[in-house]
Amino acid sequence: MHRSGAPAPTPTVPNLGTDPDPDTAVPFCERPDAGPAVVVGAGDPVVDAEVPTLVDADVPAAVGRELERLLGERVAGAAALDGVFAADVAAPVARFTLGGGRRMRSRFLWWAMRACGGAERETPAALRTAAALELIQTCALVHDDVMDGSSRRRGGPSFHARLVARYPGTASPGTAAAPFATSAAVLAGDLALAWADDIVAATDFGDAAARYGVLENWRAMRTEMVAGQYLDLHGQATGSRSAARAIRTACLKTALYTVARPLALGAAIAGADPRTVLDLCAAGRCAGTAFQLRDDIEGVFGDPLVTGKPSGDDIRSGKLTYLVAVALARAESRPDRAALSVLENSLGNADLTEARLLRVREVLRDTGALAAAEERIERLRAAGERRLDAAALEPAPALRLRALLAAVAAPTGPARAASAAPASAAPEAAPPDVGPAASAQASTATHPAHAVSRPVRPAPRRPSGTTADRSSR
Repeated sequence: MHRSGAPAPTPTVPNLGTDPDPDTAVPFCERPDAGPAVVVGAGDPVVDAEVPTLVDADVPAAVGRELERLLGERVAGAAALDGVFAADVAAPVARFTLGGGRRMRSRFLWWAMRACGGAERETPAALRTAAALELIQTCALVHDDVMDGSSRRRGGPSFHARLVARYPGTASPGTAAAPFATSAAVLAGDLALAWADDIVAATDFGDAAARYGVLENWRAMRTEMVAGQYLDLHGQATGSRSAARAIRTACLKTALYTVARPLALGAAIAGADPRTVLDLCAAGRCAGTAFQLRDDIEGVFGDPLVTGKPSGDDIRSGKLTYLVAVALARAESRPDRAALSVLENSLGNADLTEARLLRVREVLRDTGALAAAEERIERLRAAGERRLDAAALEPAPALRLRALLAAVAAPTGPARAASAAPASAAPEAAPPDVGPAASAQASTATHPAHAVSRPVRPAPRRPSGTTADRSSR
């Protein structure tokens, strides 16, 4: 049953096409309800439970406090097993998770929960699930750096690079990489994933329907993340040039995992209806794809001091991105043999020089690939806003979601100037967790027509006899 007393809705998500299609969805399963699922107890009760309005003021800080508590317990448990394991793997996983990132997934989850009417009752489950999302991200980043051979992450050494520095004698002769360090990093990512699953499994979501919706989204998200990463590797190994394949990879690897699933998790925690979940997923899918396209641009044109990762790594690794796929297609169709030669001789060239990278940037601009990527980002942003506006949401939290969705596709720092993108190509990022009034002003300033002609639709009136958190009076 839904918390209002109505029959439990069947959770829905957008189907997985090669391009974001906000108008389609598939049910999670054939059954019309959650069935007799057993609600697992909270396990680790929240100490000094957070007040929703205080979390609203600074979501990353609240999630950070929850992570400190949860990870402190898990590192202590690892130390009881073995001191070396705790010092080399468990504690660094905790530090990595606590020490960086914008907590985007956590913020999407939180504001979706709030926009769908969640309040004090749902706060502990939302914060625990958000903490688990941060651990999933740790797993993804640590494994991604191993697969890409990246030595930098979040402005410092990557996880396996730190292990190389800690155990320099383990490096293979003539190489900067150490089989021991990369293997240990794989284990560290596995540990982060195990901790994330443990936290979700031990969370009390209030009723069976909410728990079912969360777990189905959680299961789907993990598989989508792995599928997207595999397609990324497959594209590099096979030299794929398909722009459609690049978009599908971006959708699976980033759009669903970074935006759509966190939104769906927050909605599920709040007990949202299927139509609202569908609209949120569609909005997240569009914004998340735009985010990956923006990340691809900044991977070539961005300032490493701002982005926290080396510029040009995607080119050096031969990664299939929409930006590169469009440039190759246009160079071939013209034909522009000089541009094609630059791209073909640079993609997958691990020894690519800065001078050669500058030439690649010129080709990406001259072929129109950069402008095409910026235009697609803008179309996706607009489509995401339309679907968010169609959702039945609480007005103030919906403004926070609008600001977040706009921010993920916006350039970071000087990347706007470096990429020579038009000033109107993407909205300016709103400050994190700003107040509703400021969010509305930012949205109106960037997209005045949208703010006036398509206001956020108020959430439907709750059944009588329930409070804001849907508990009985």
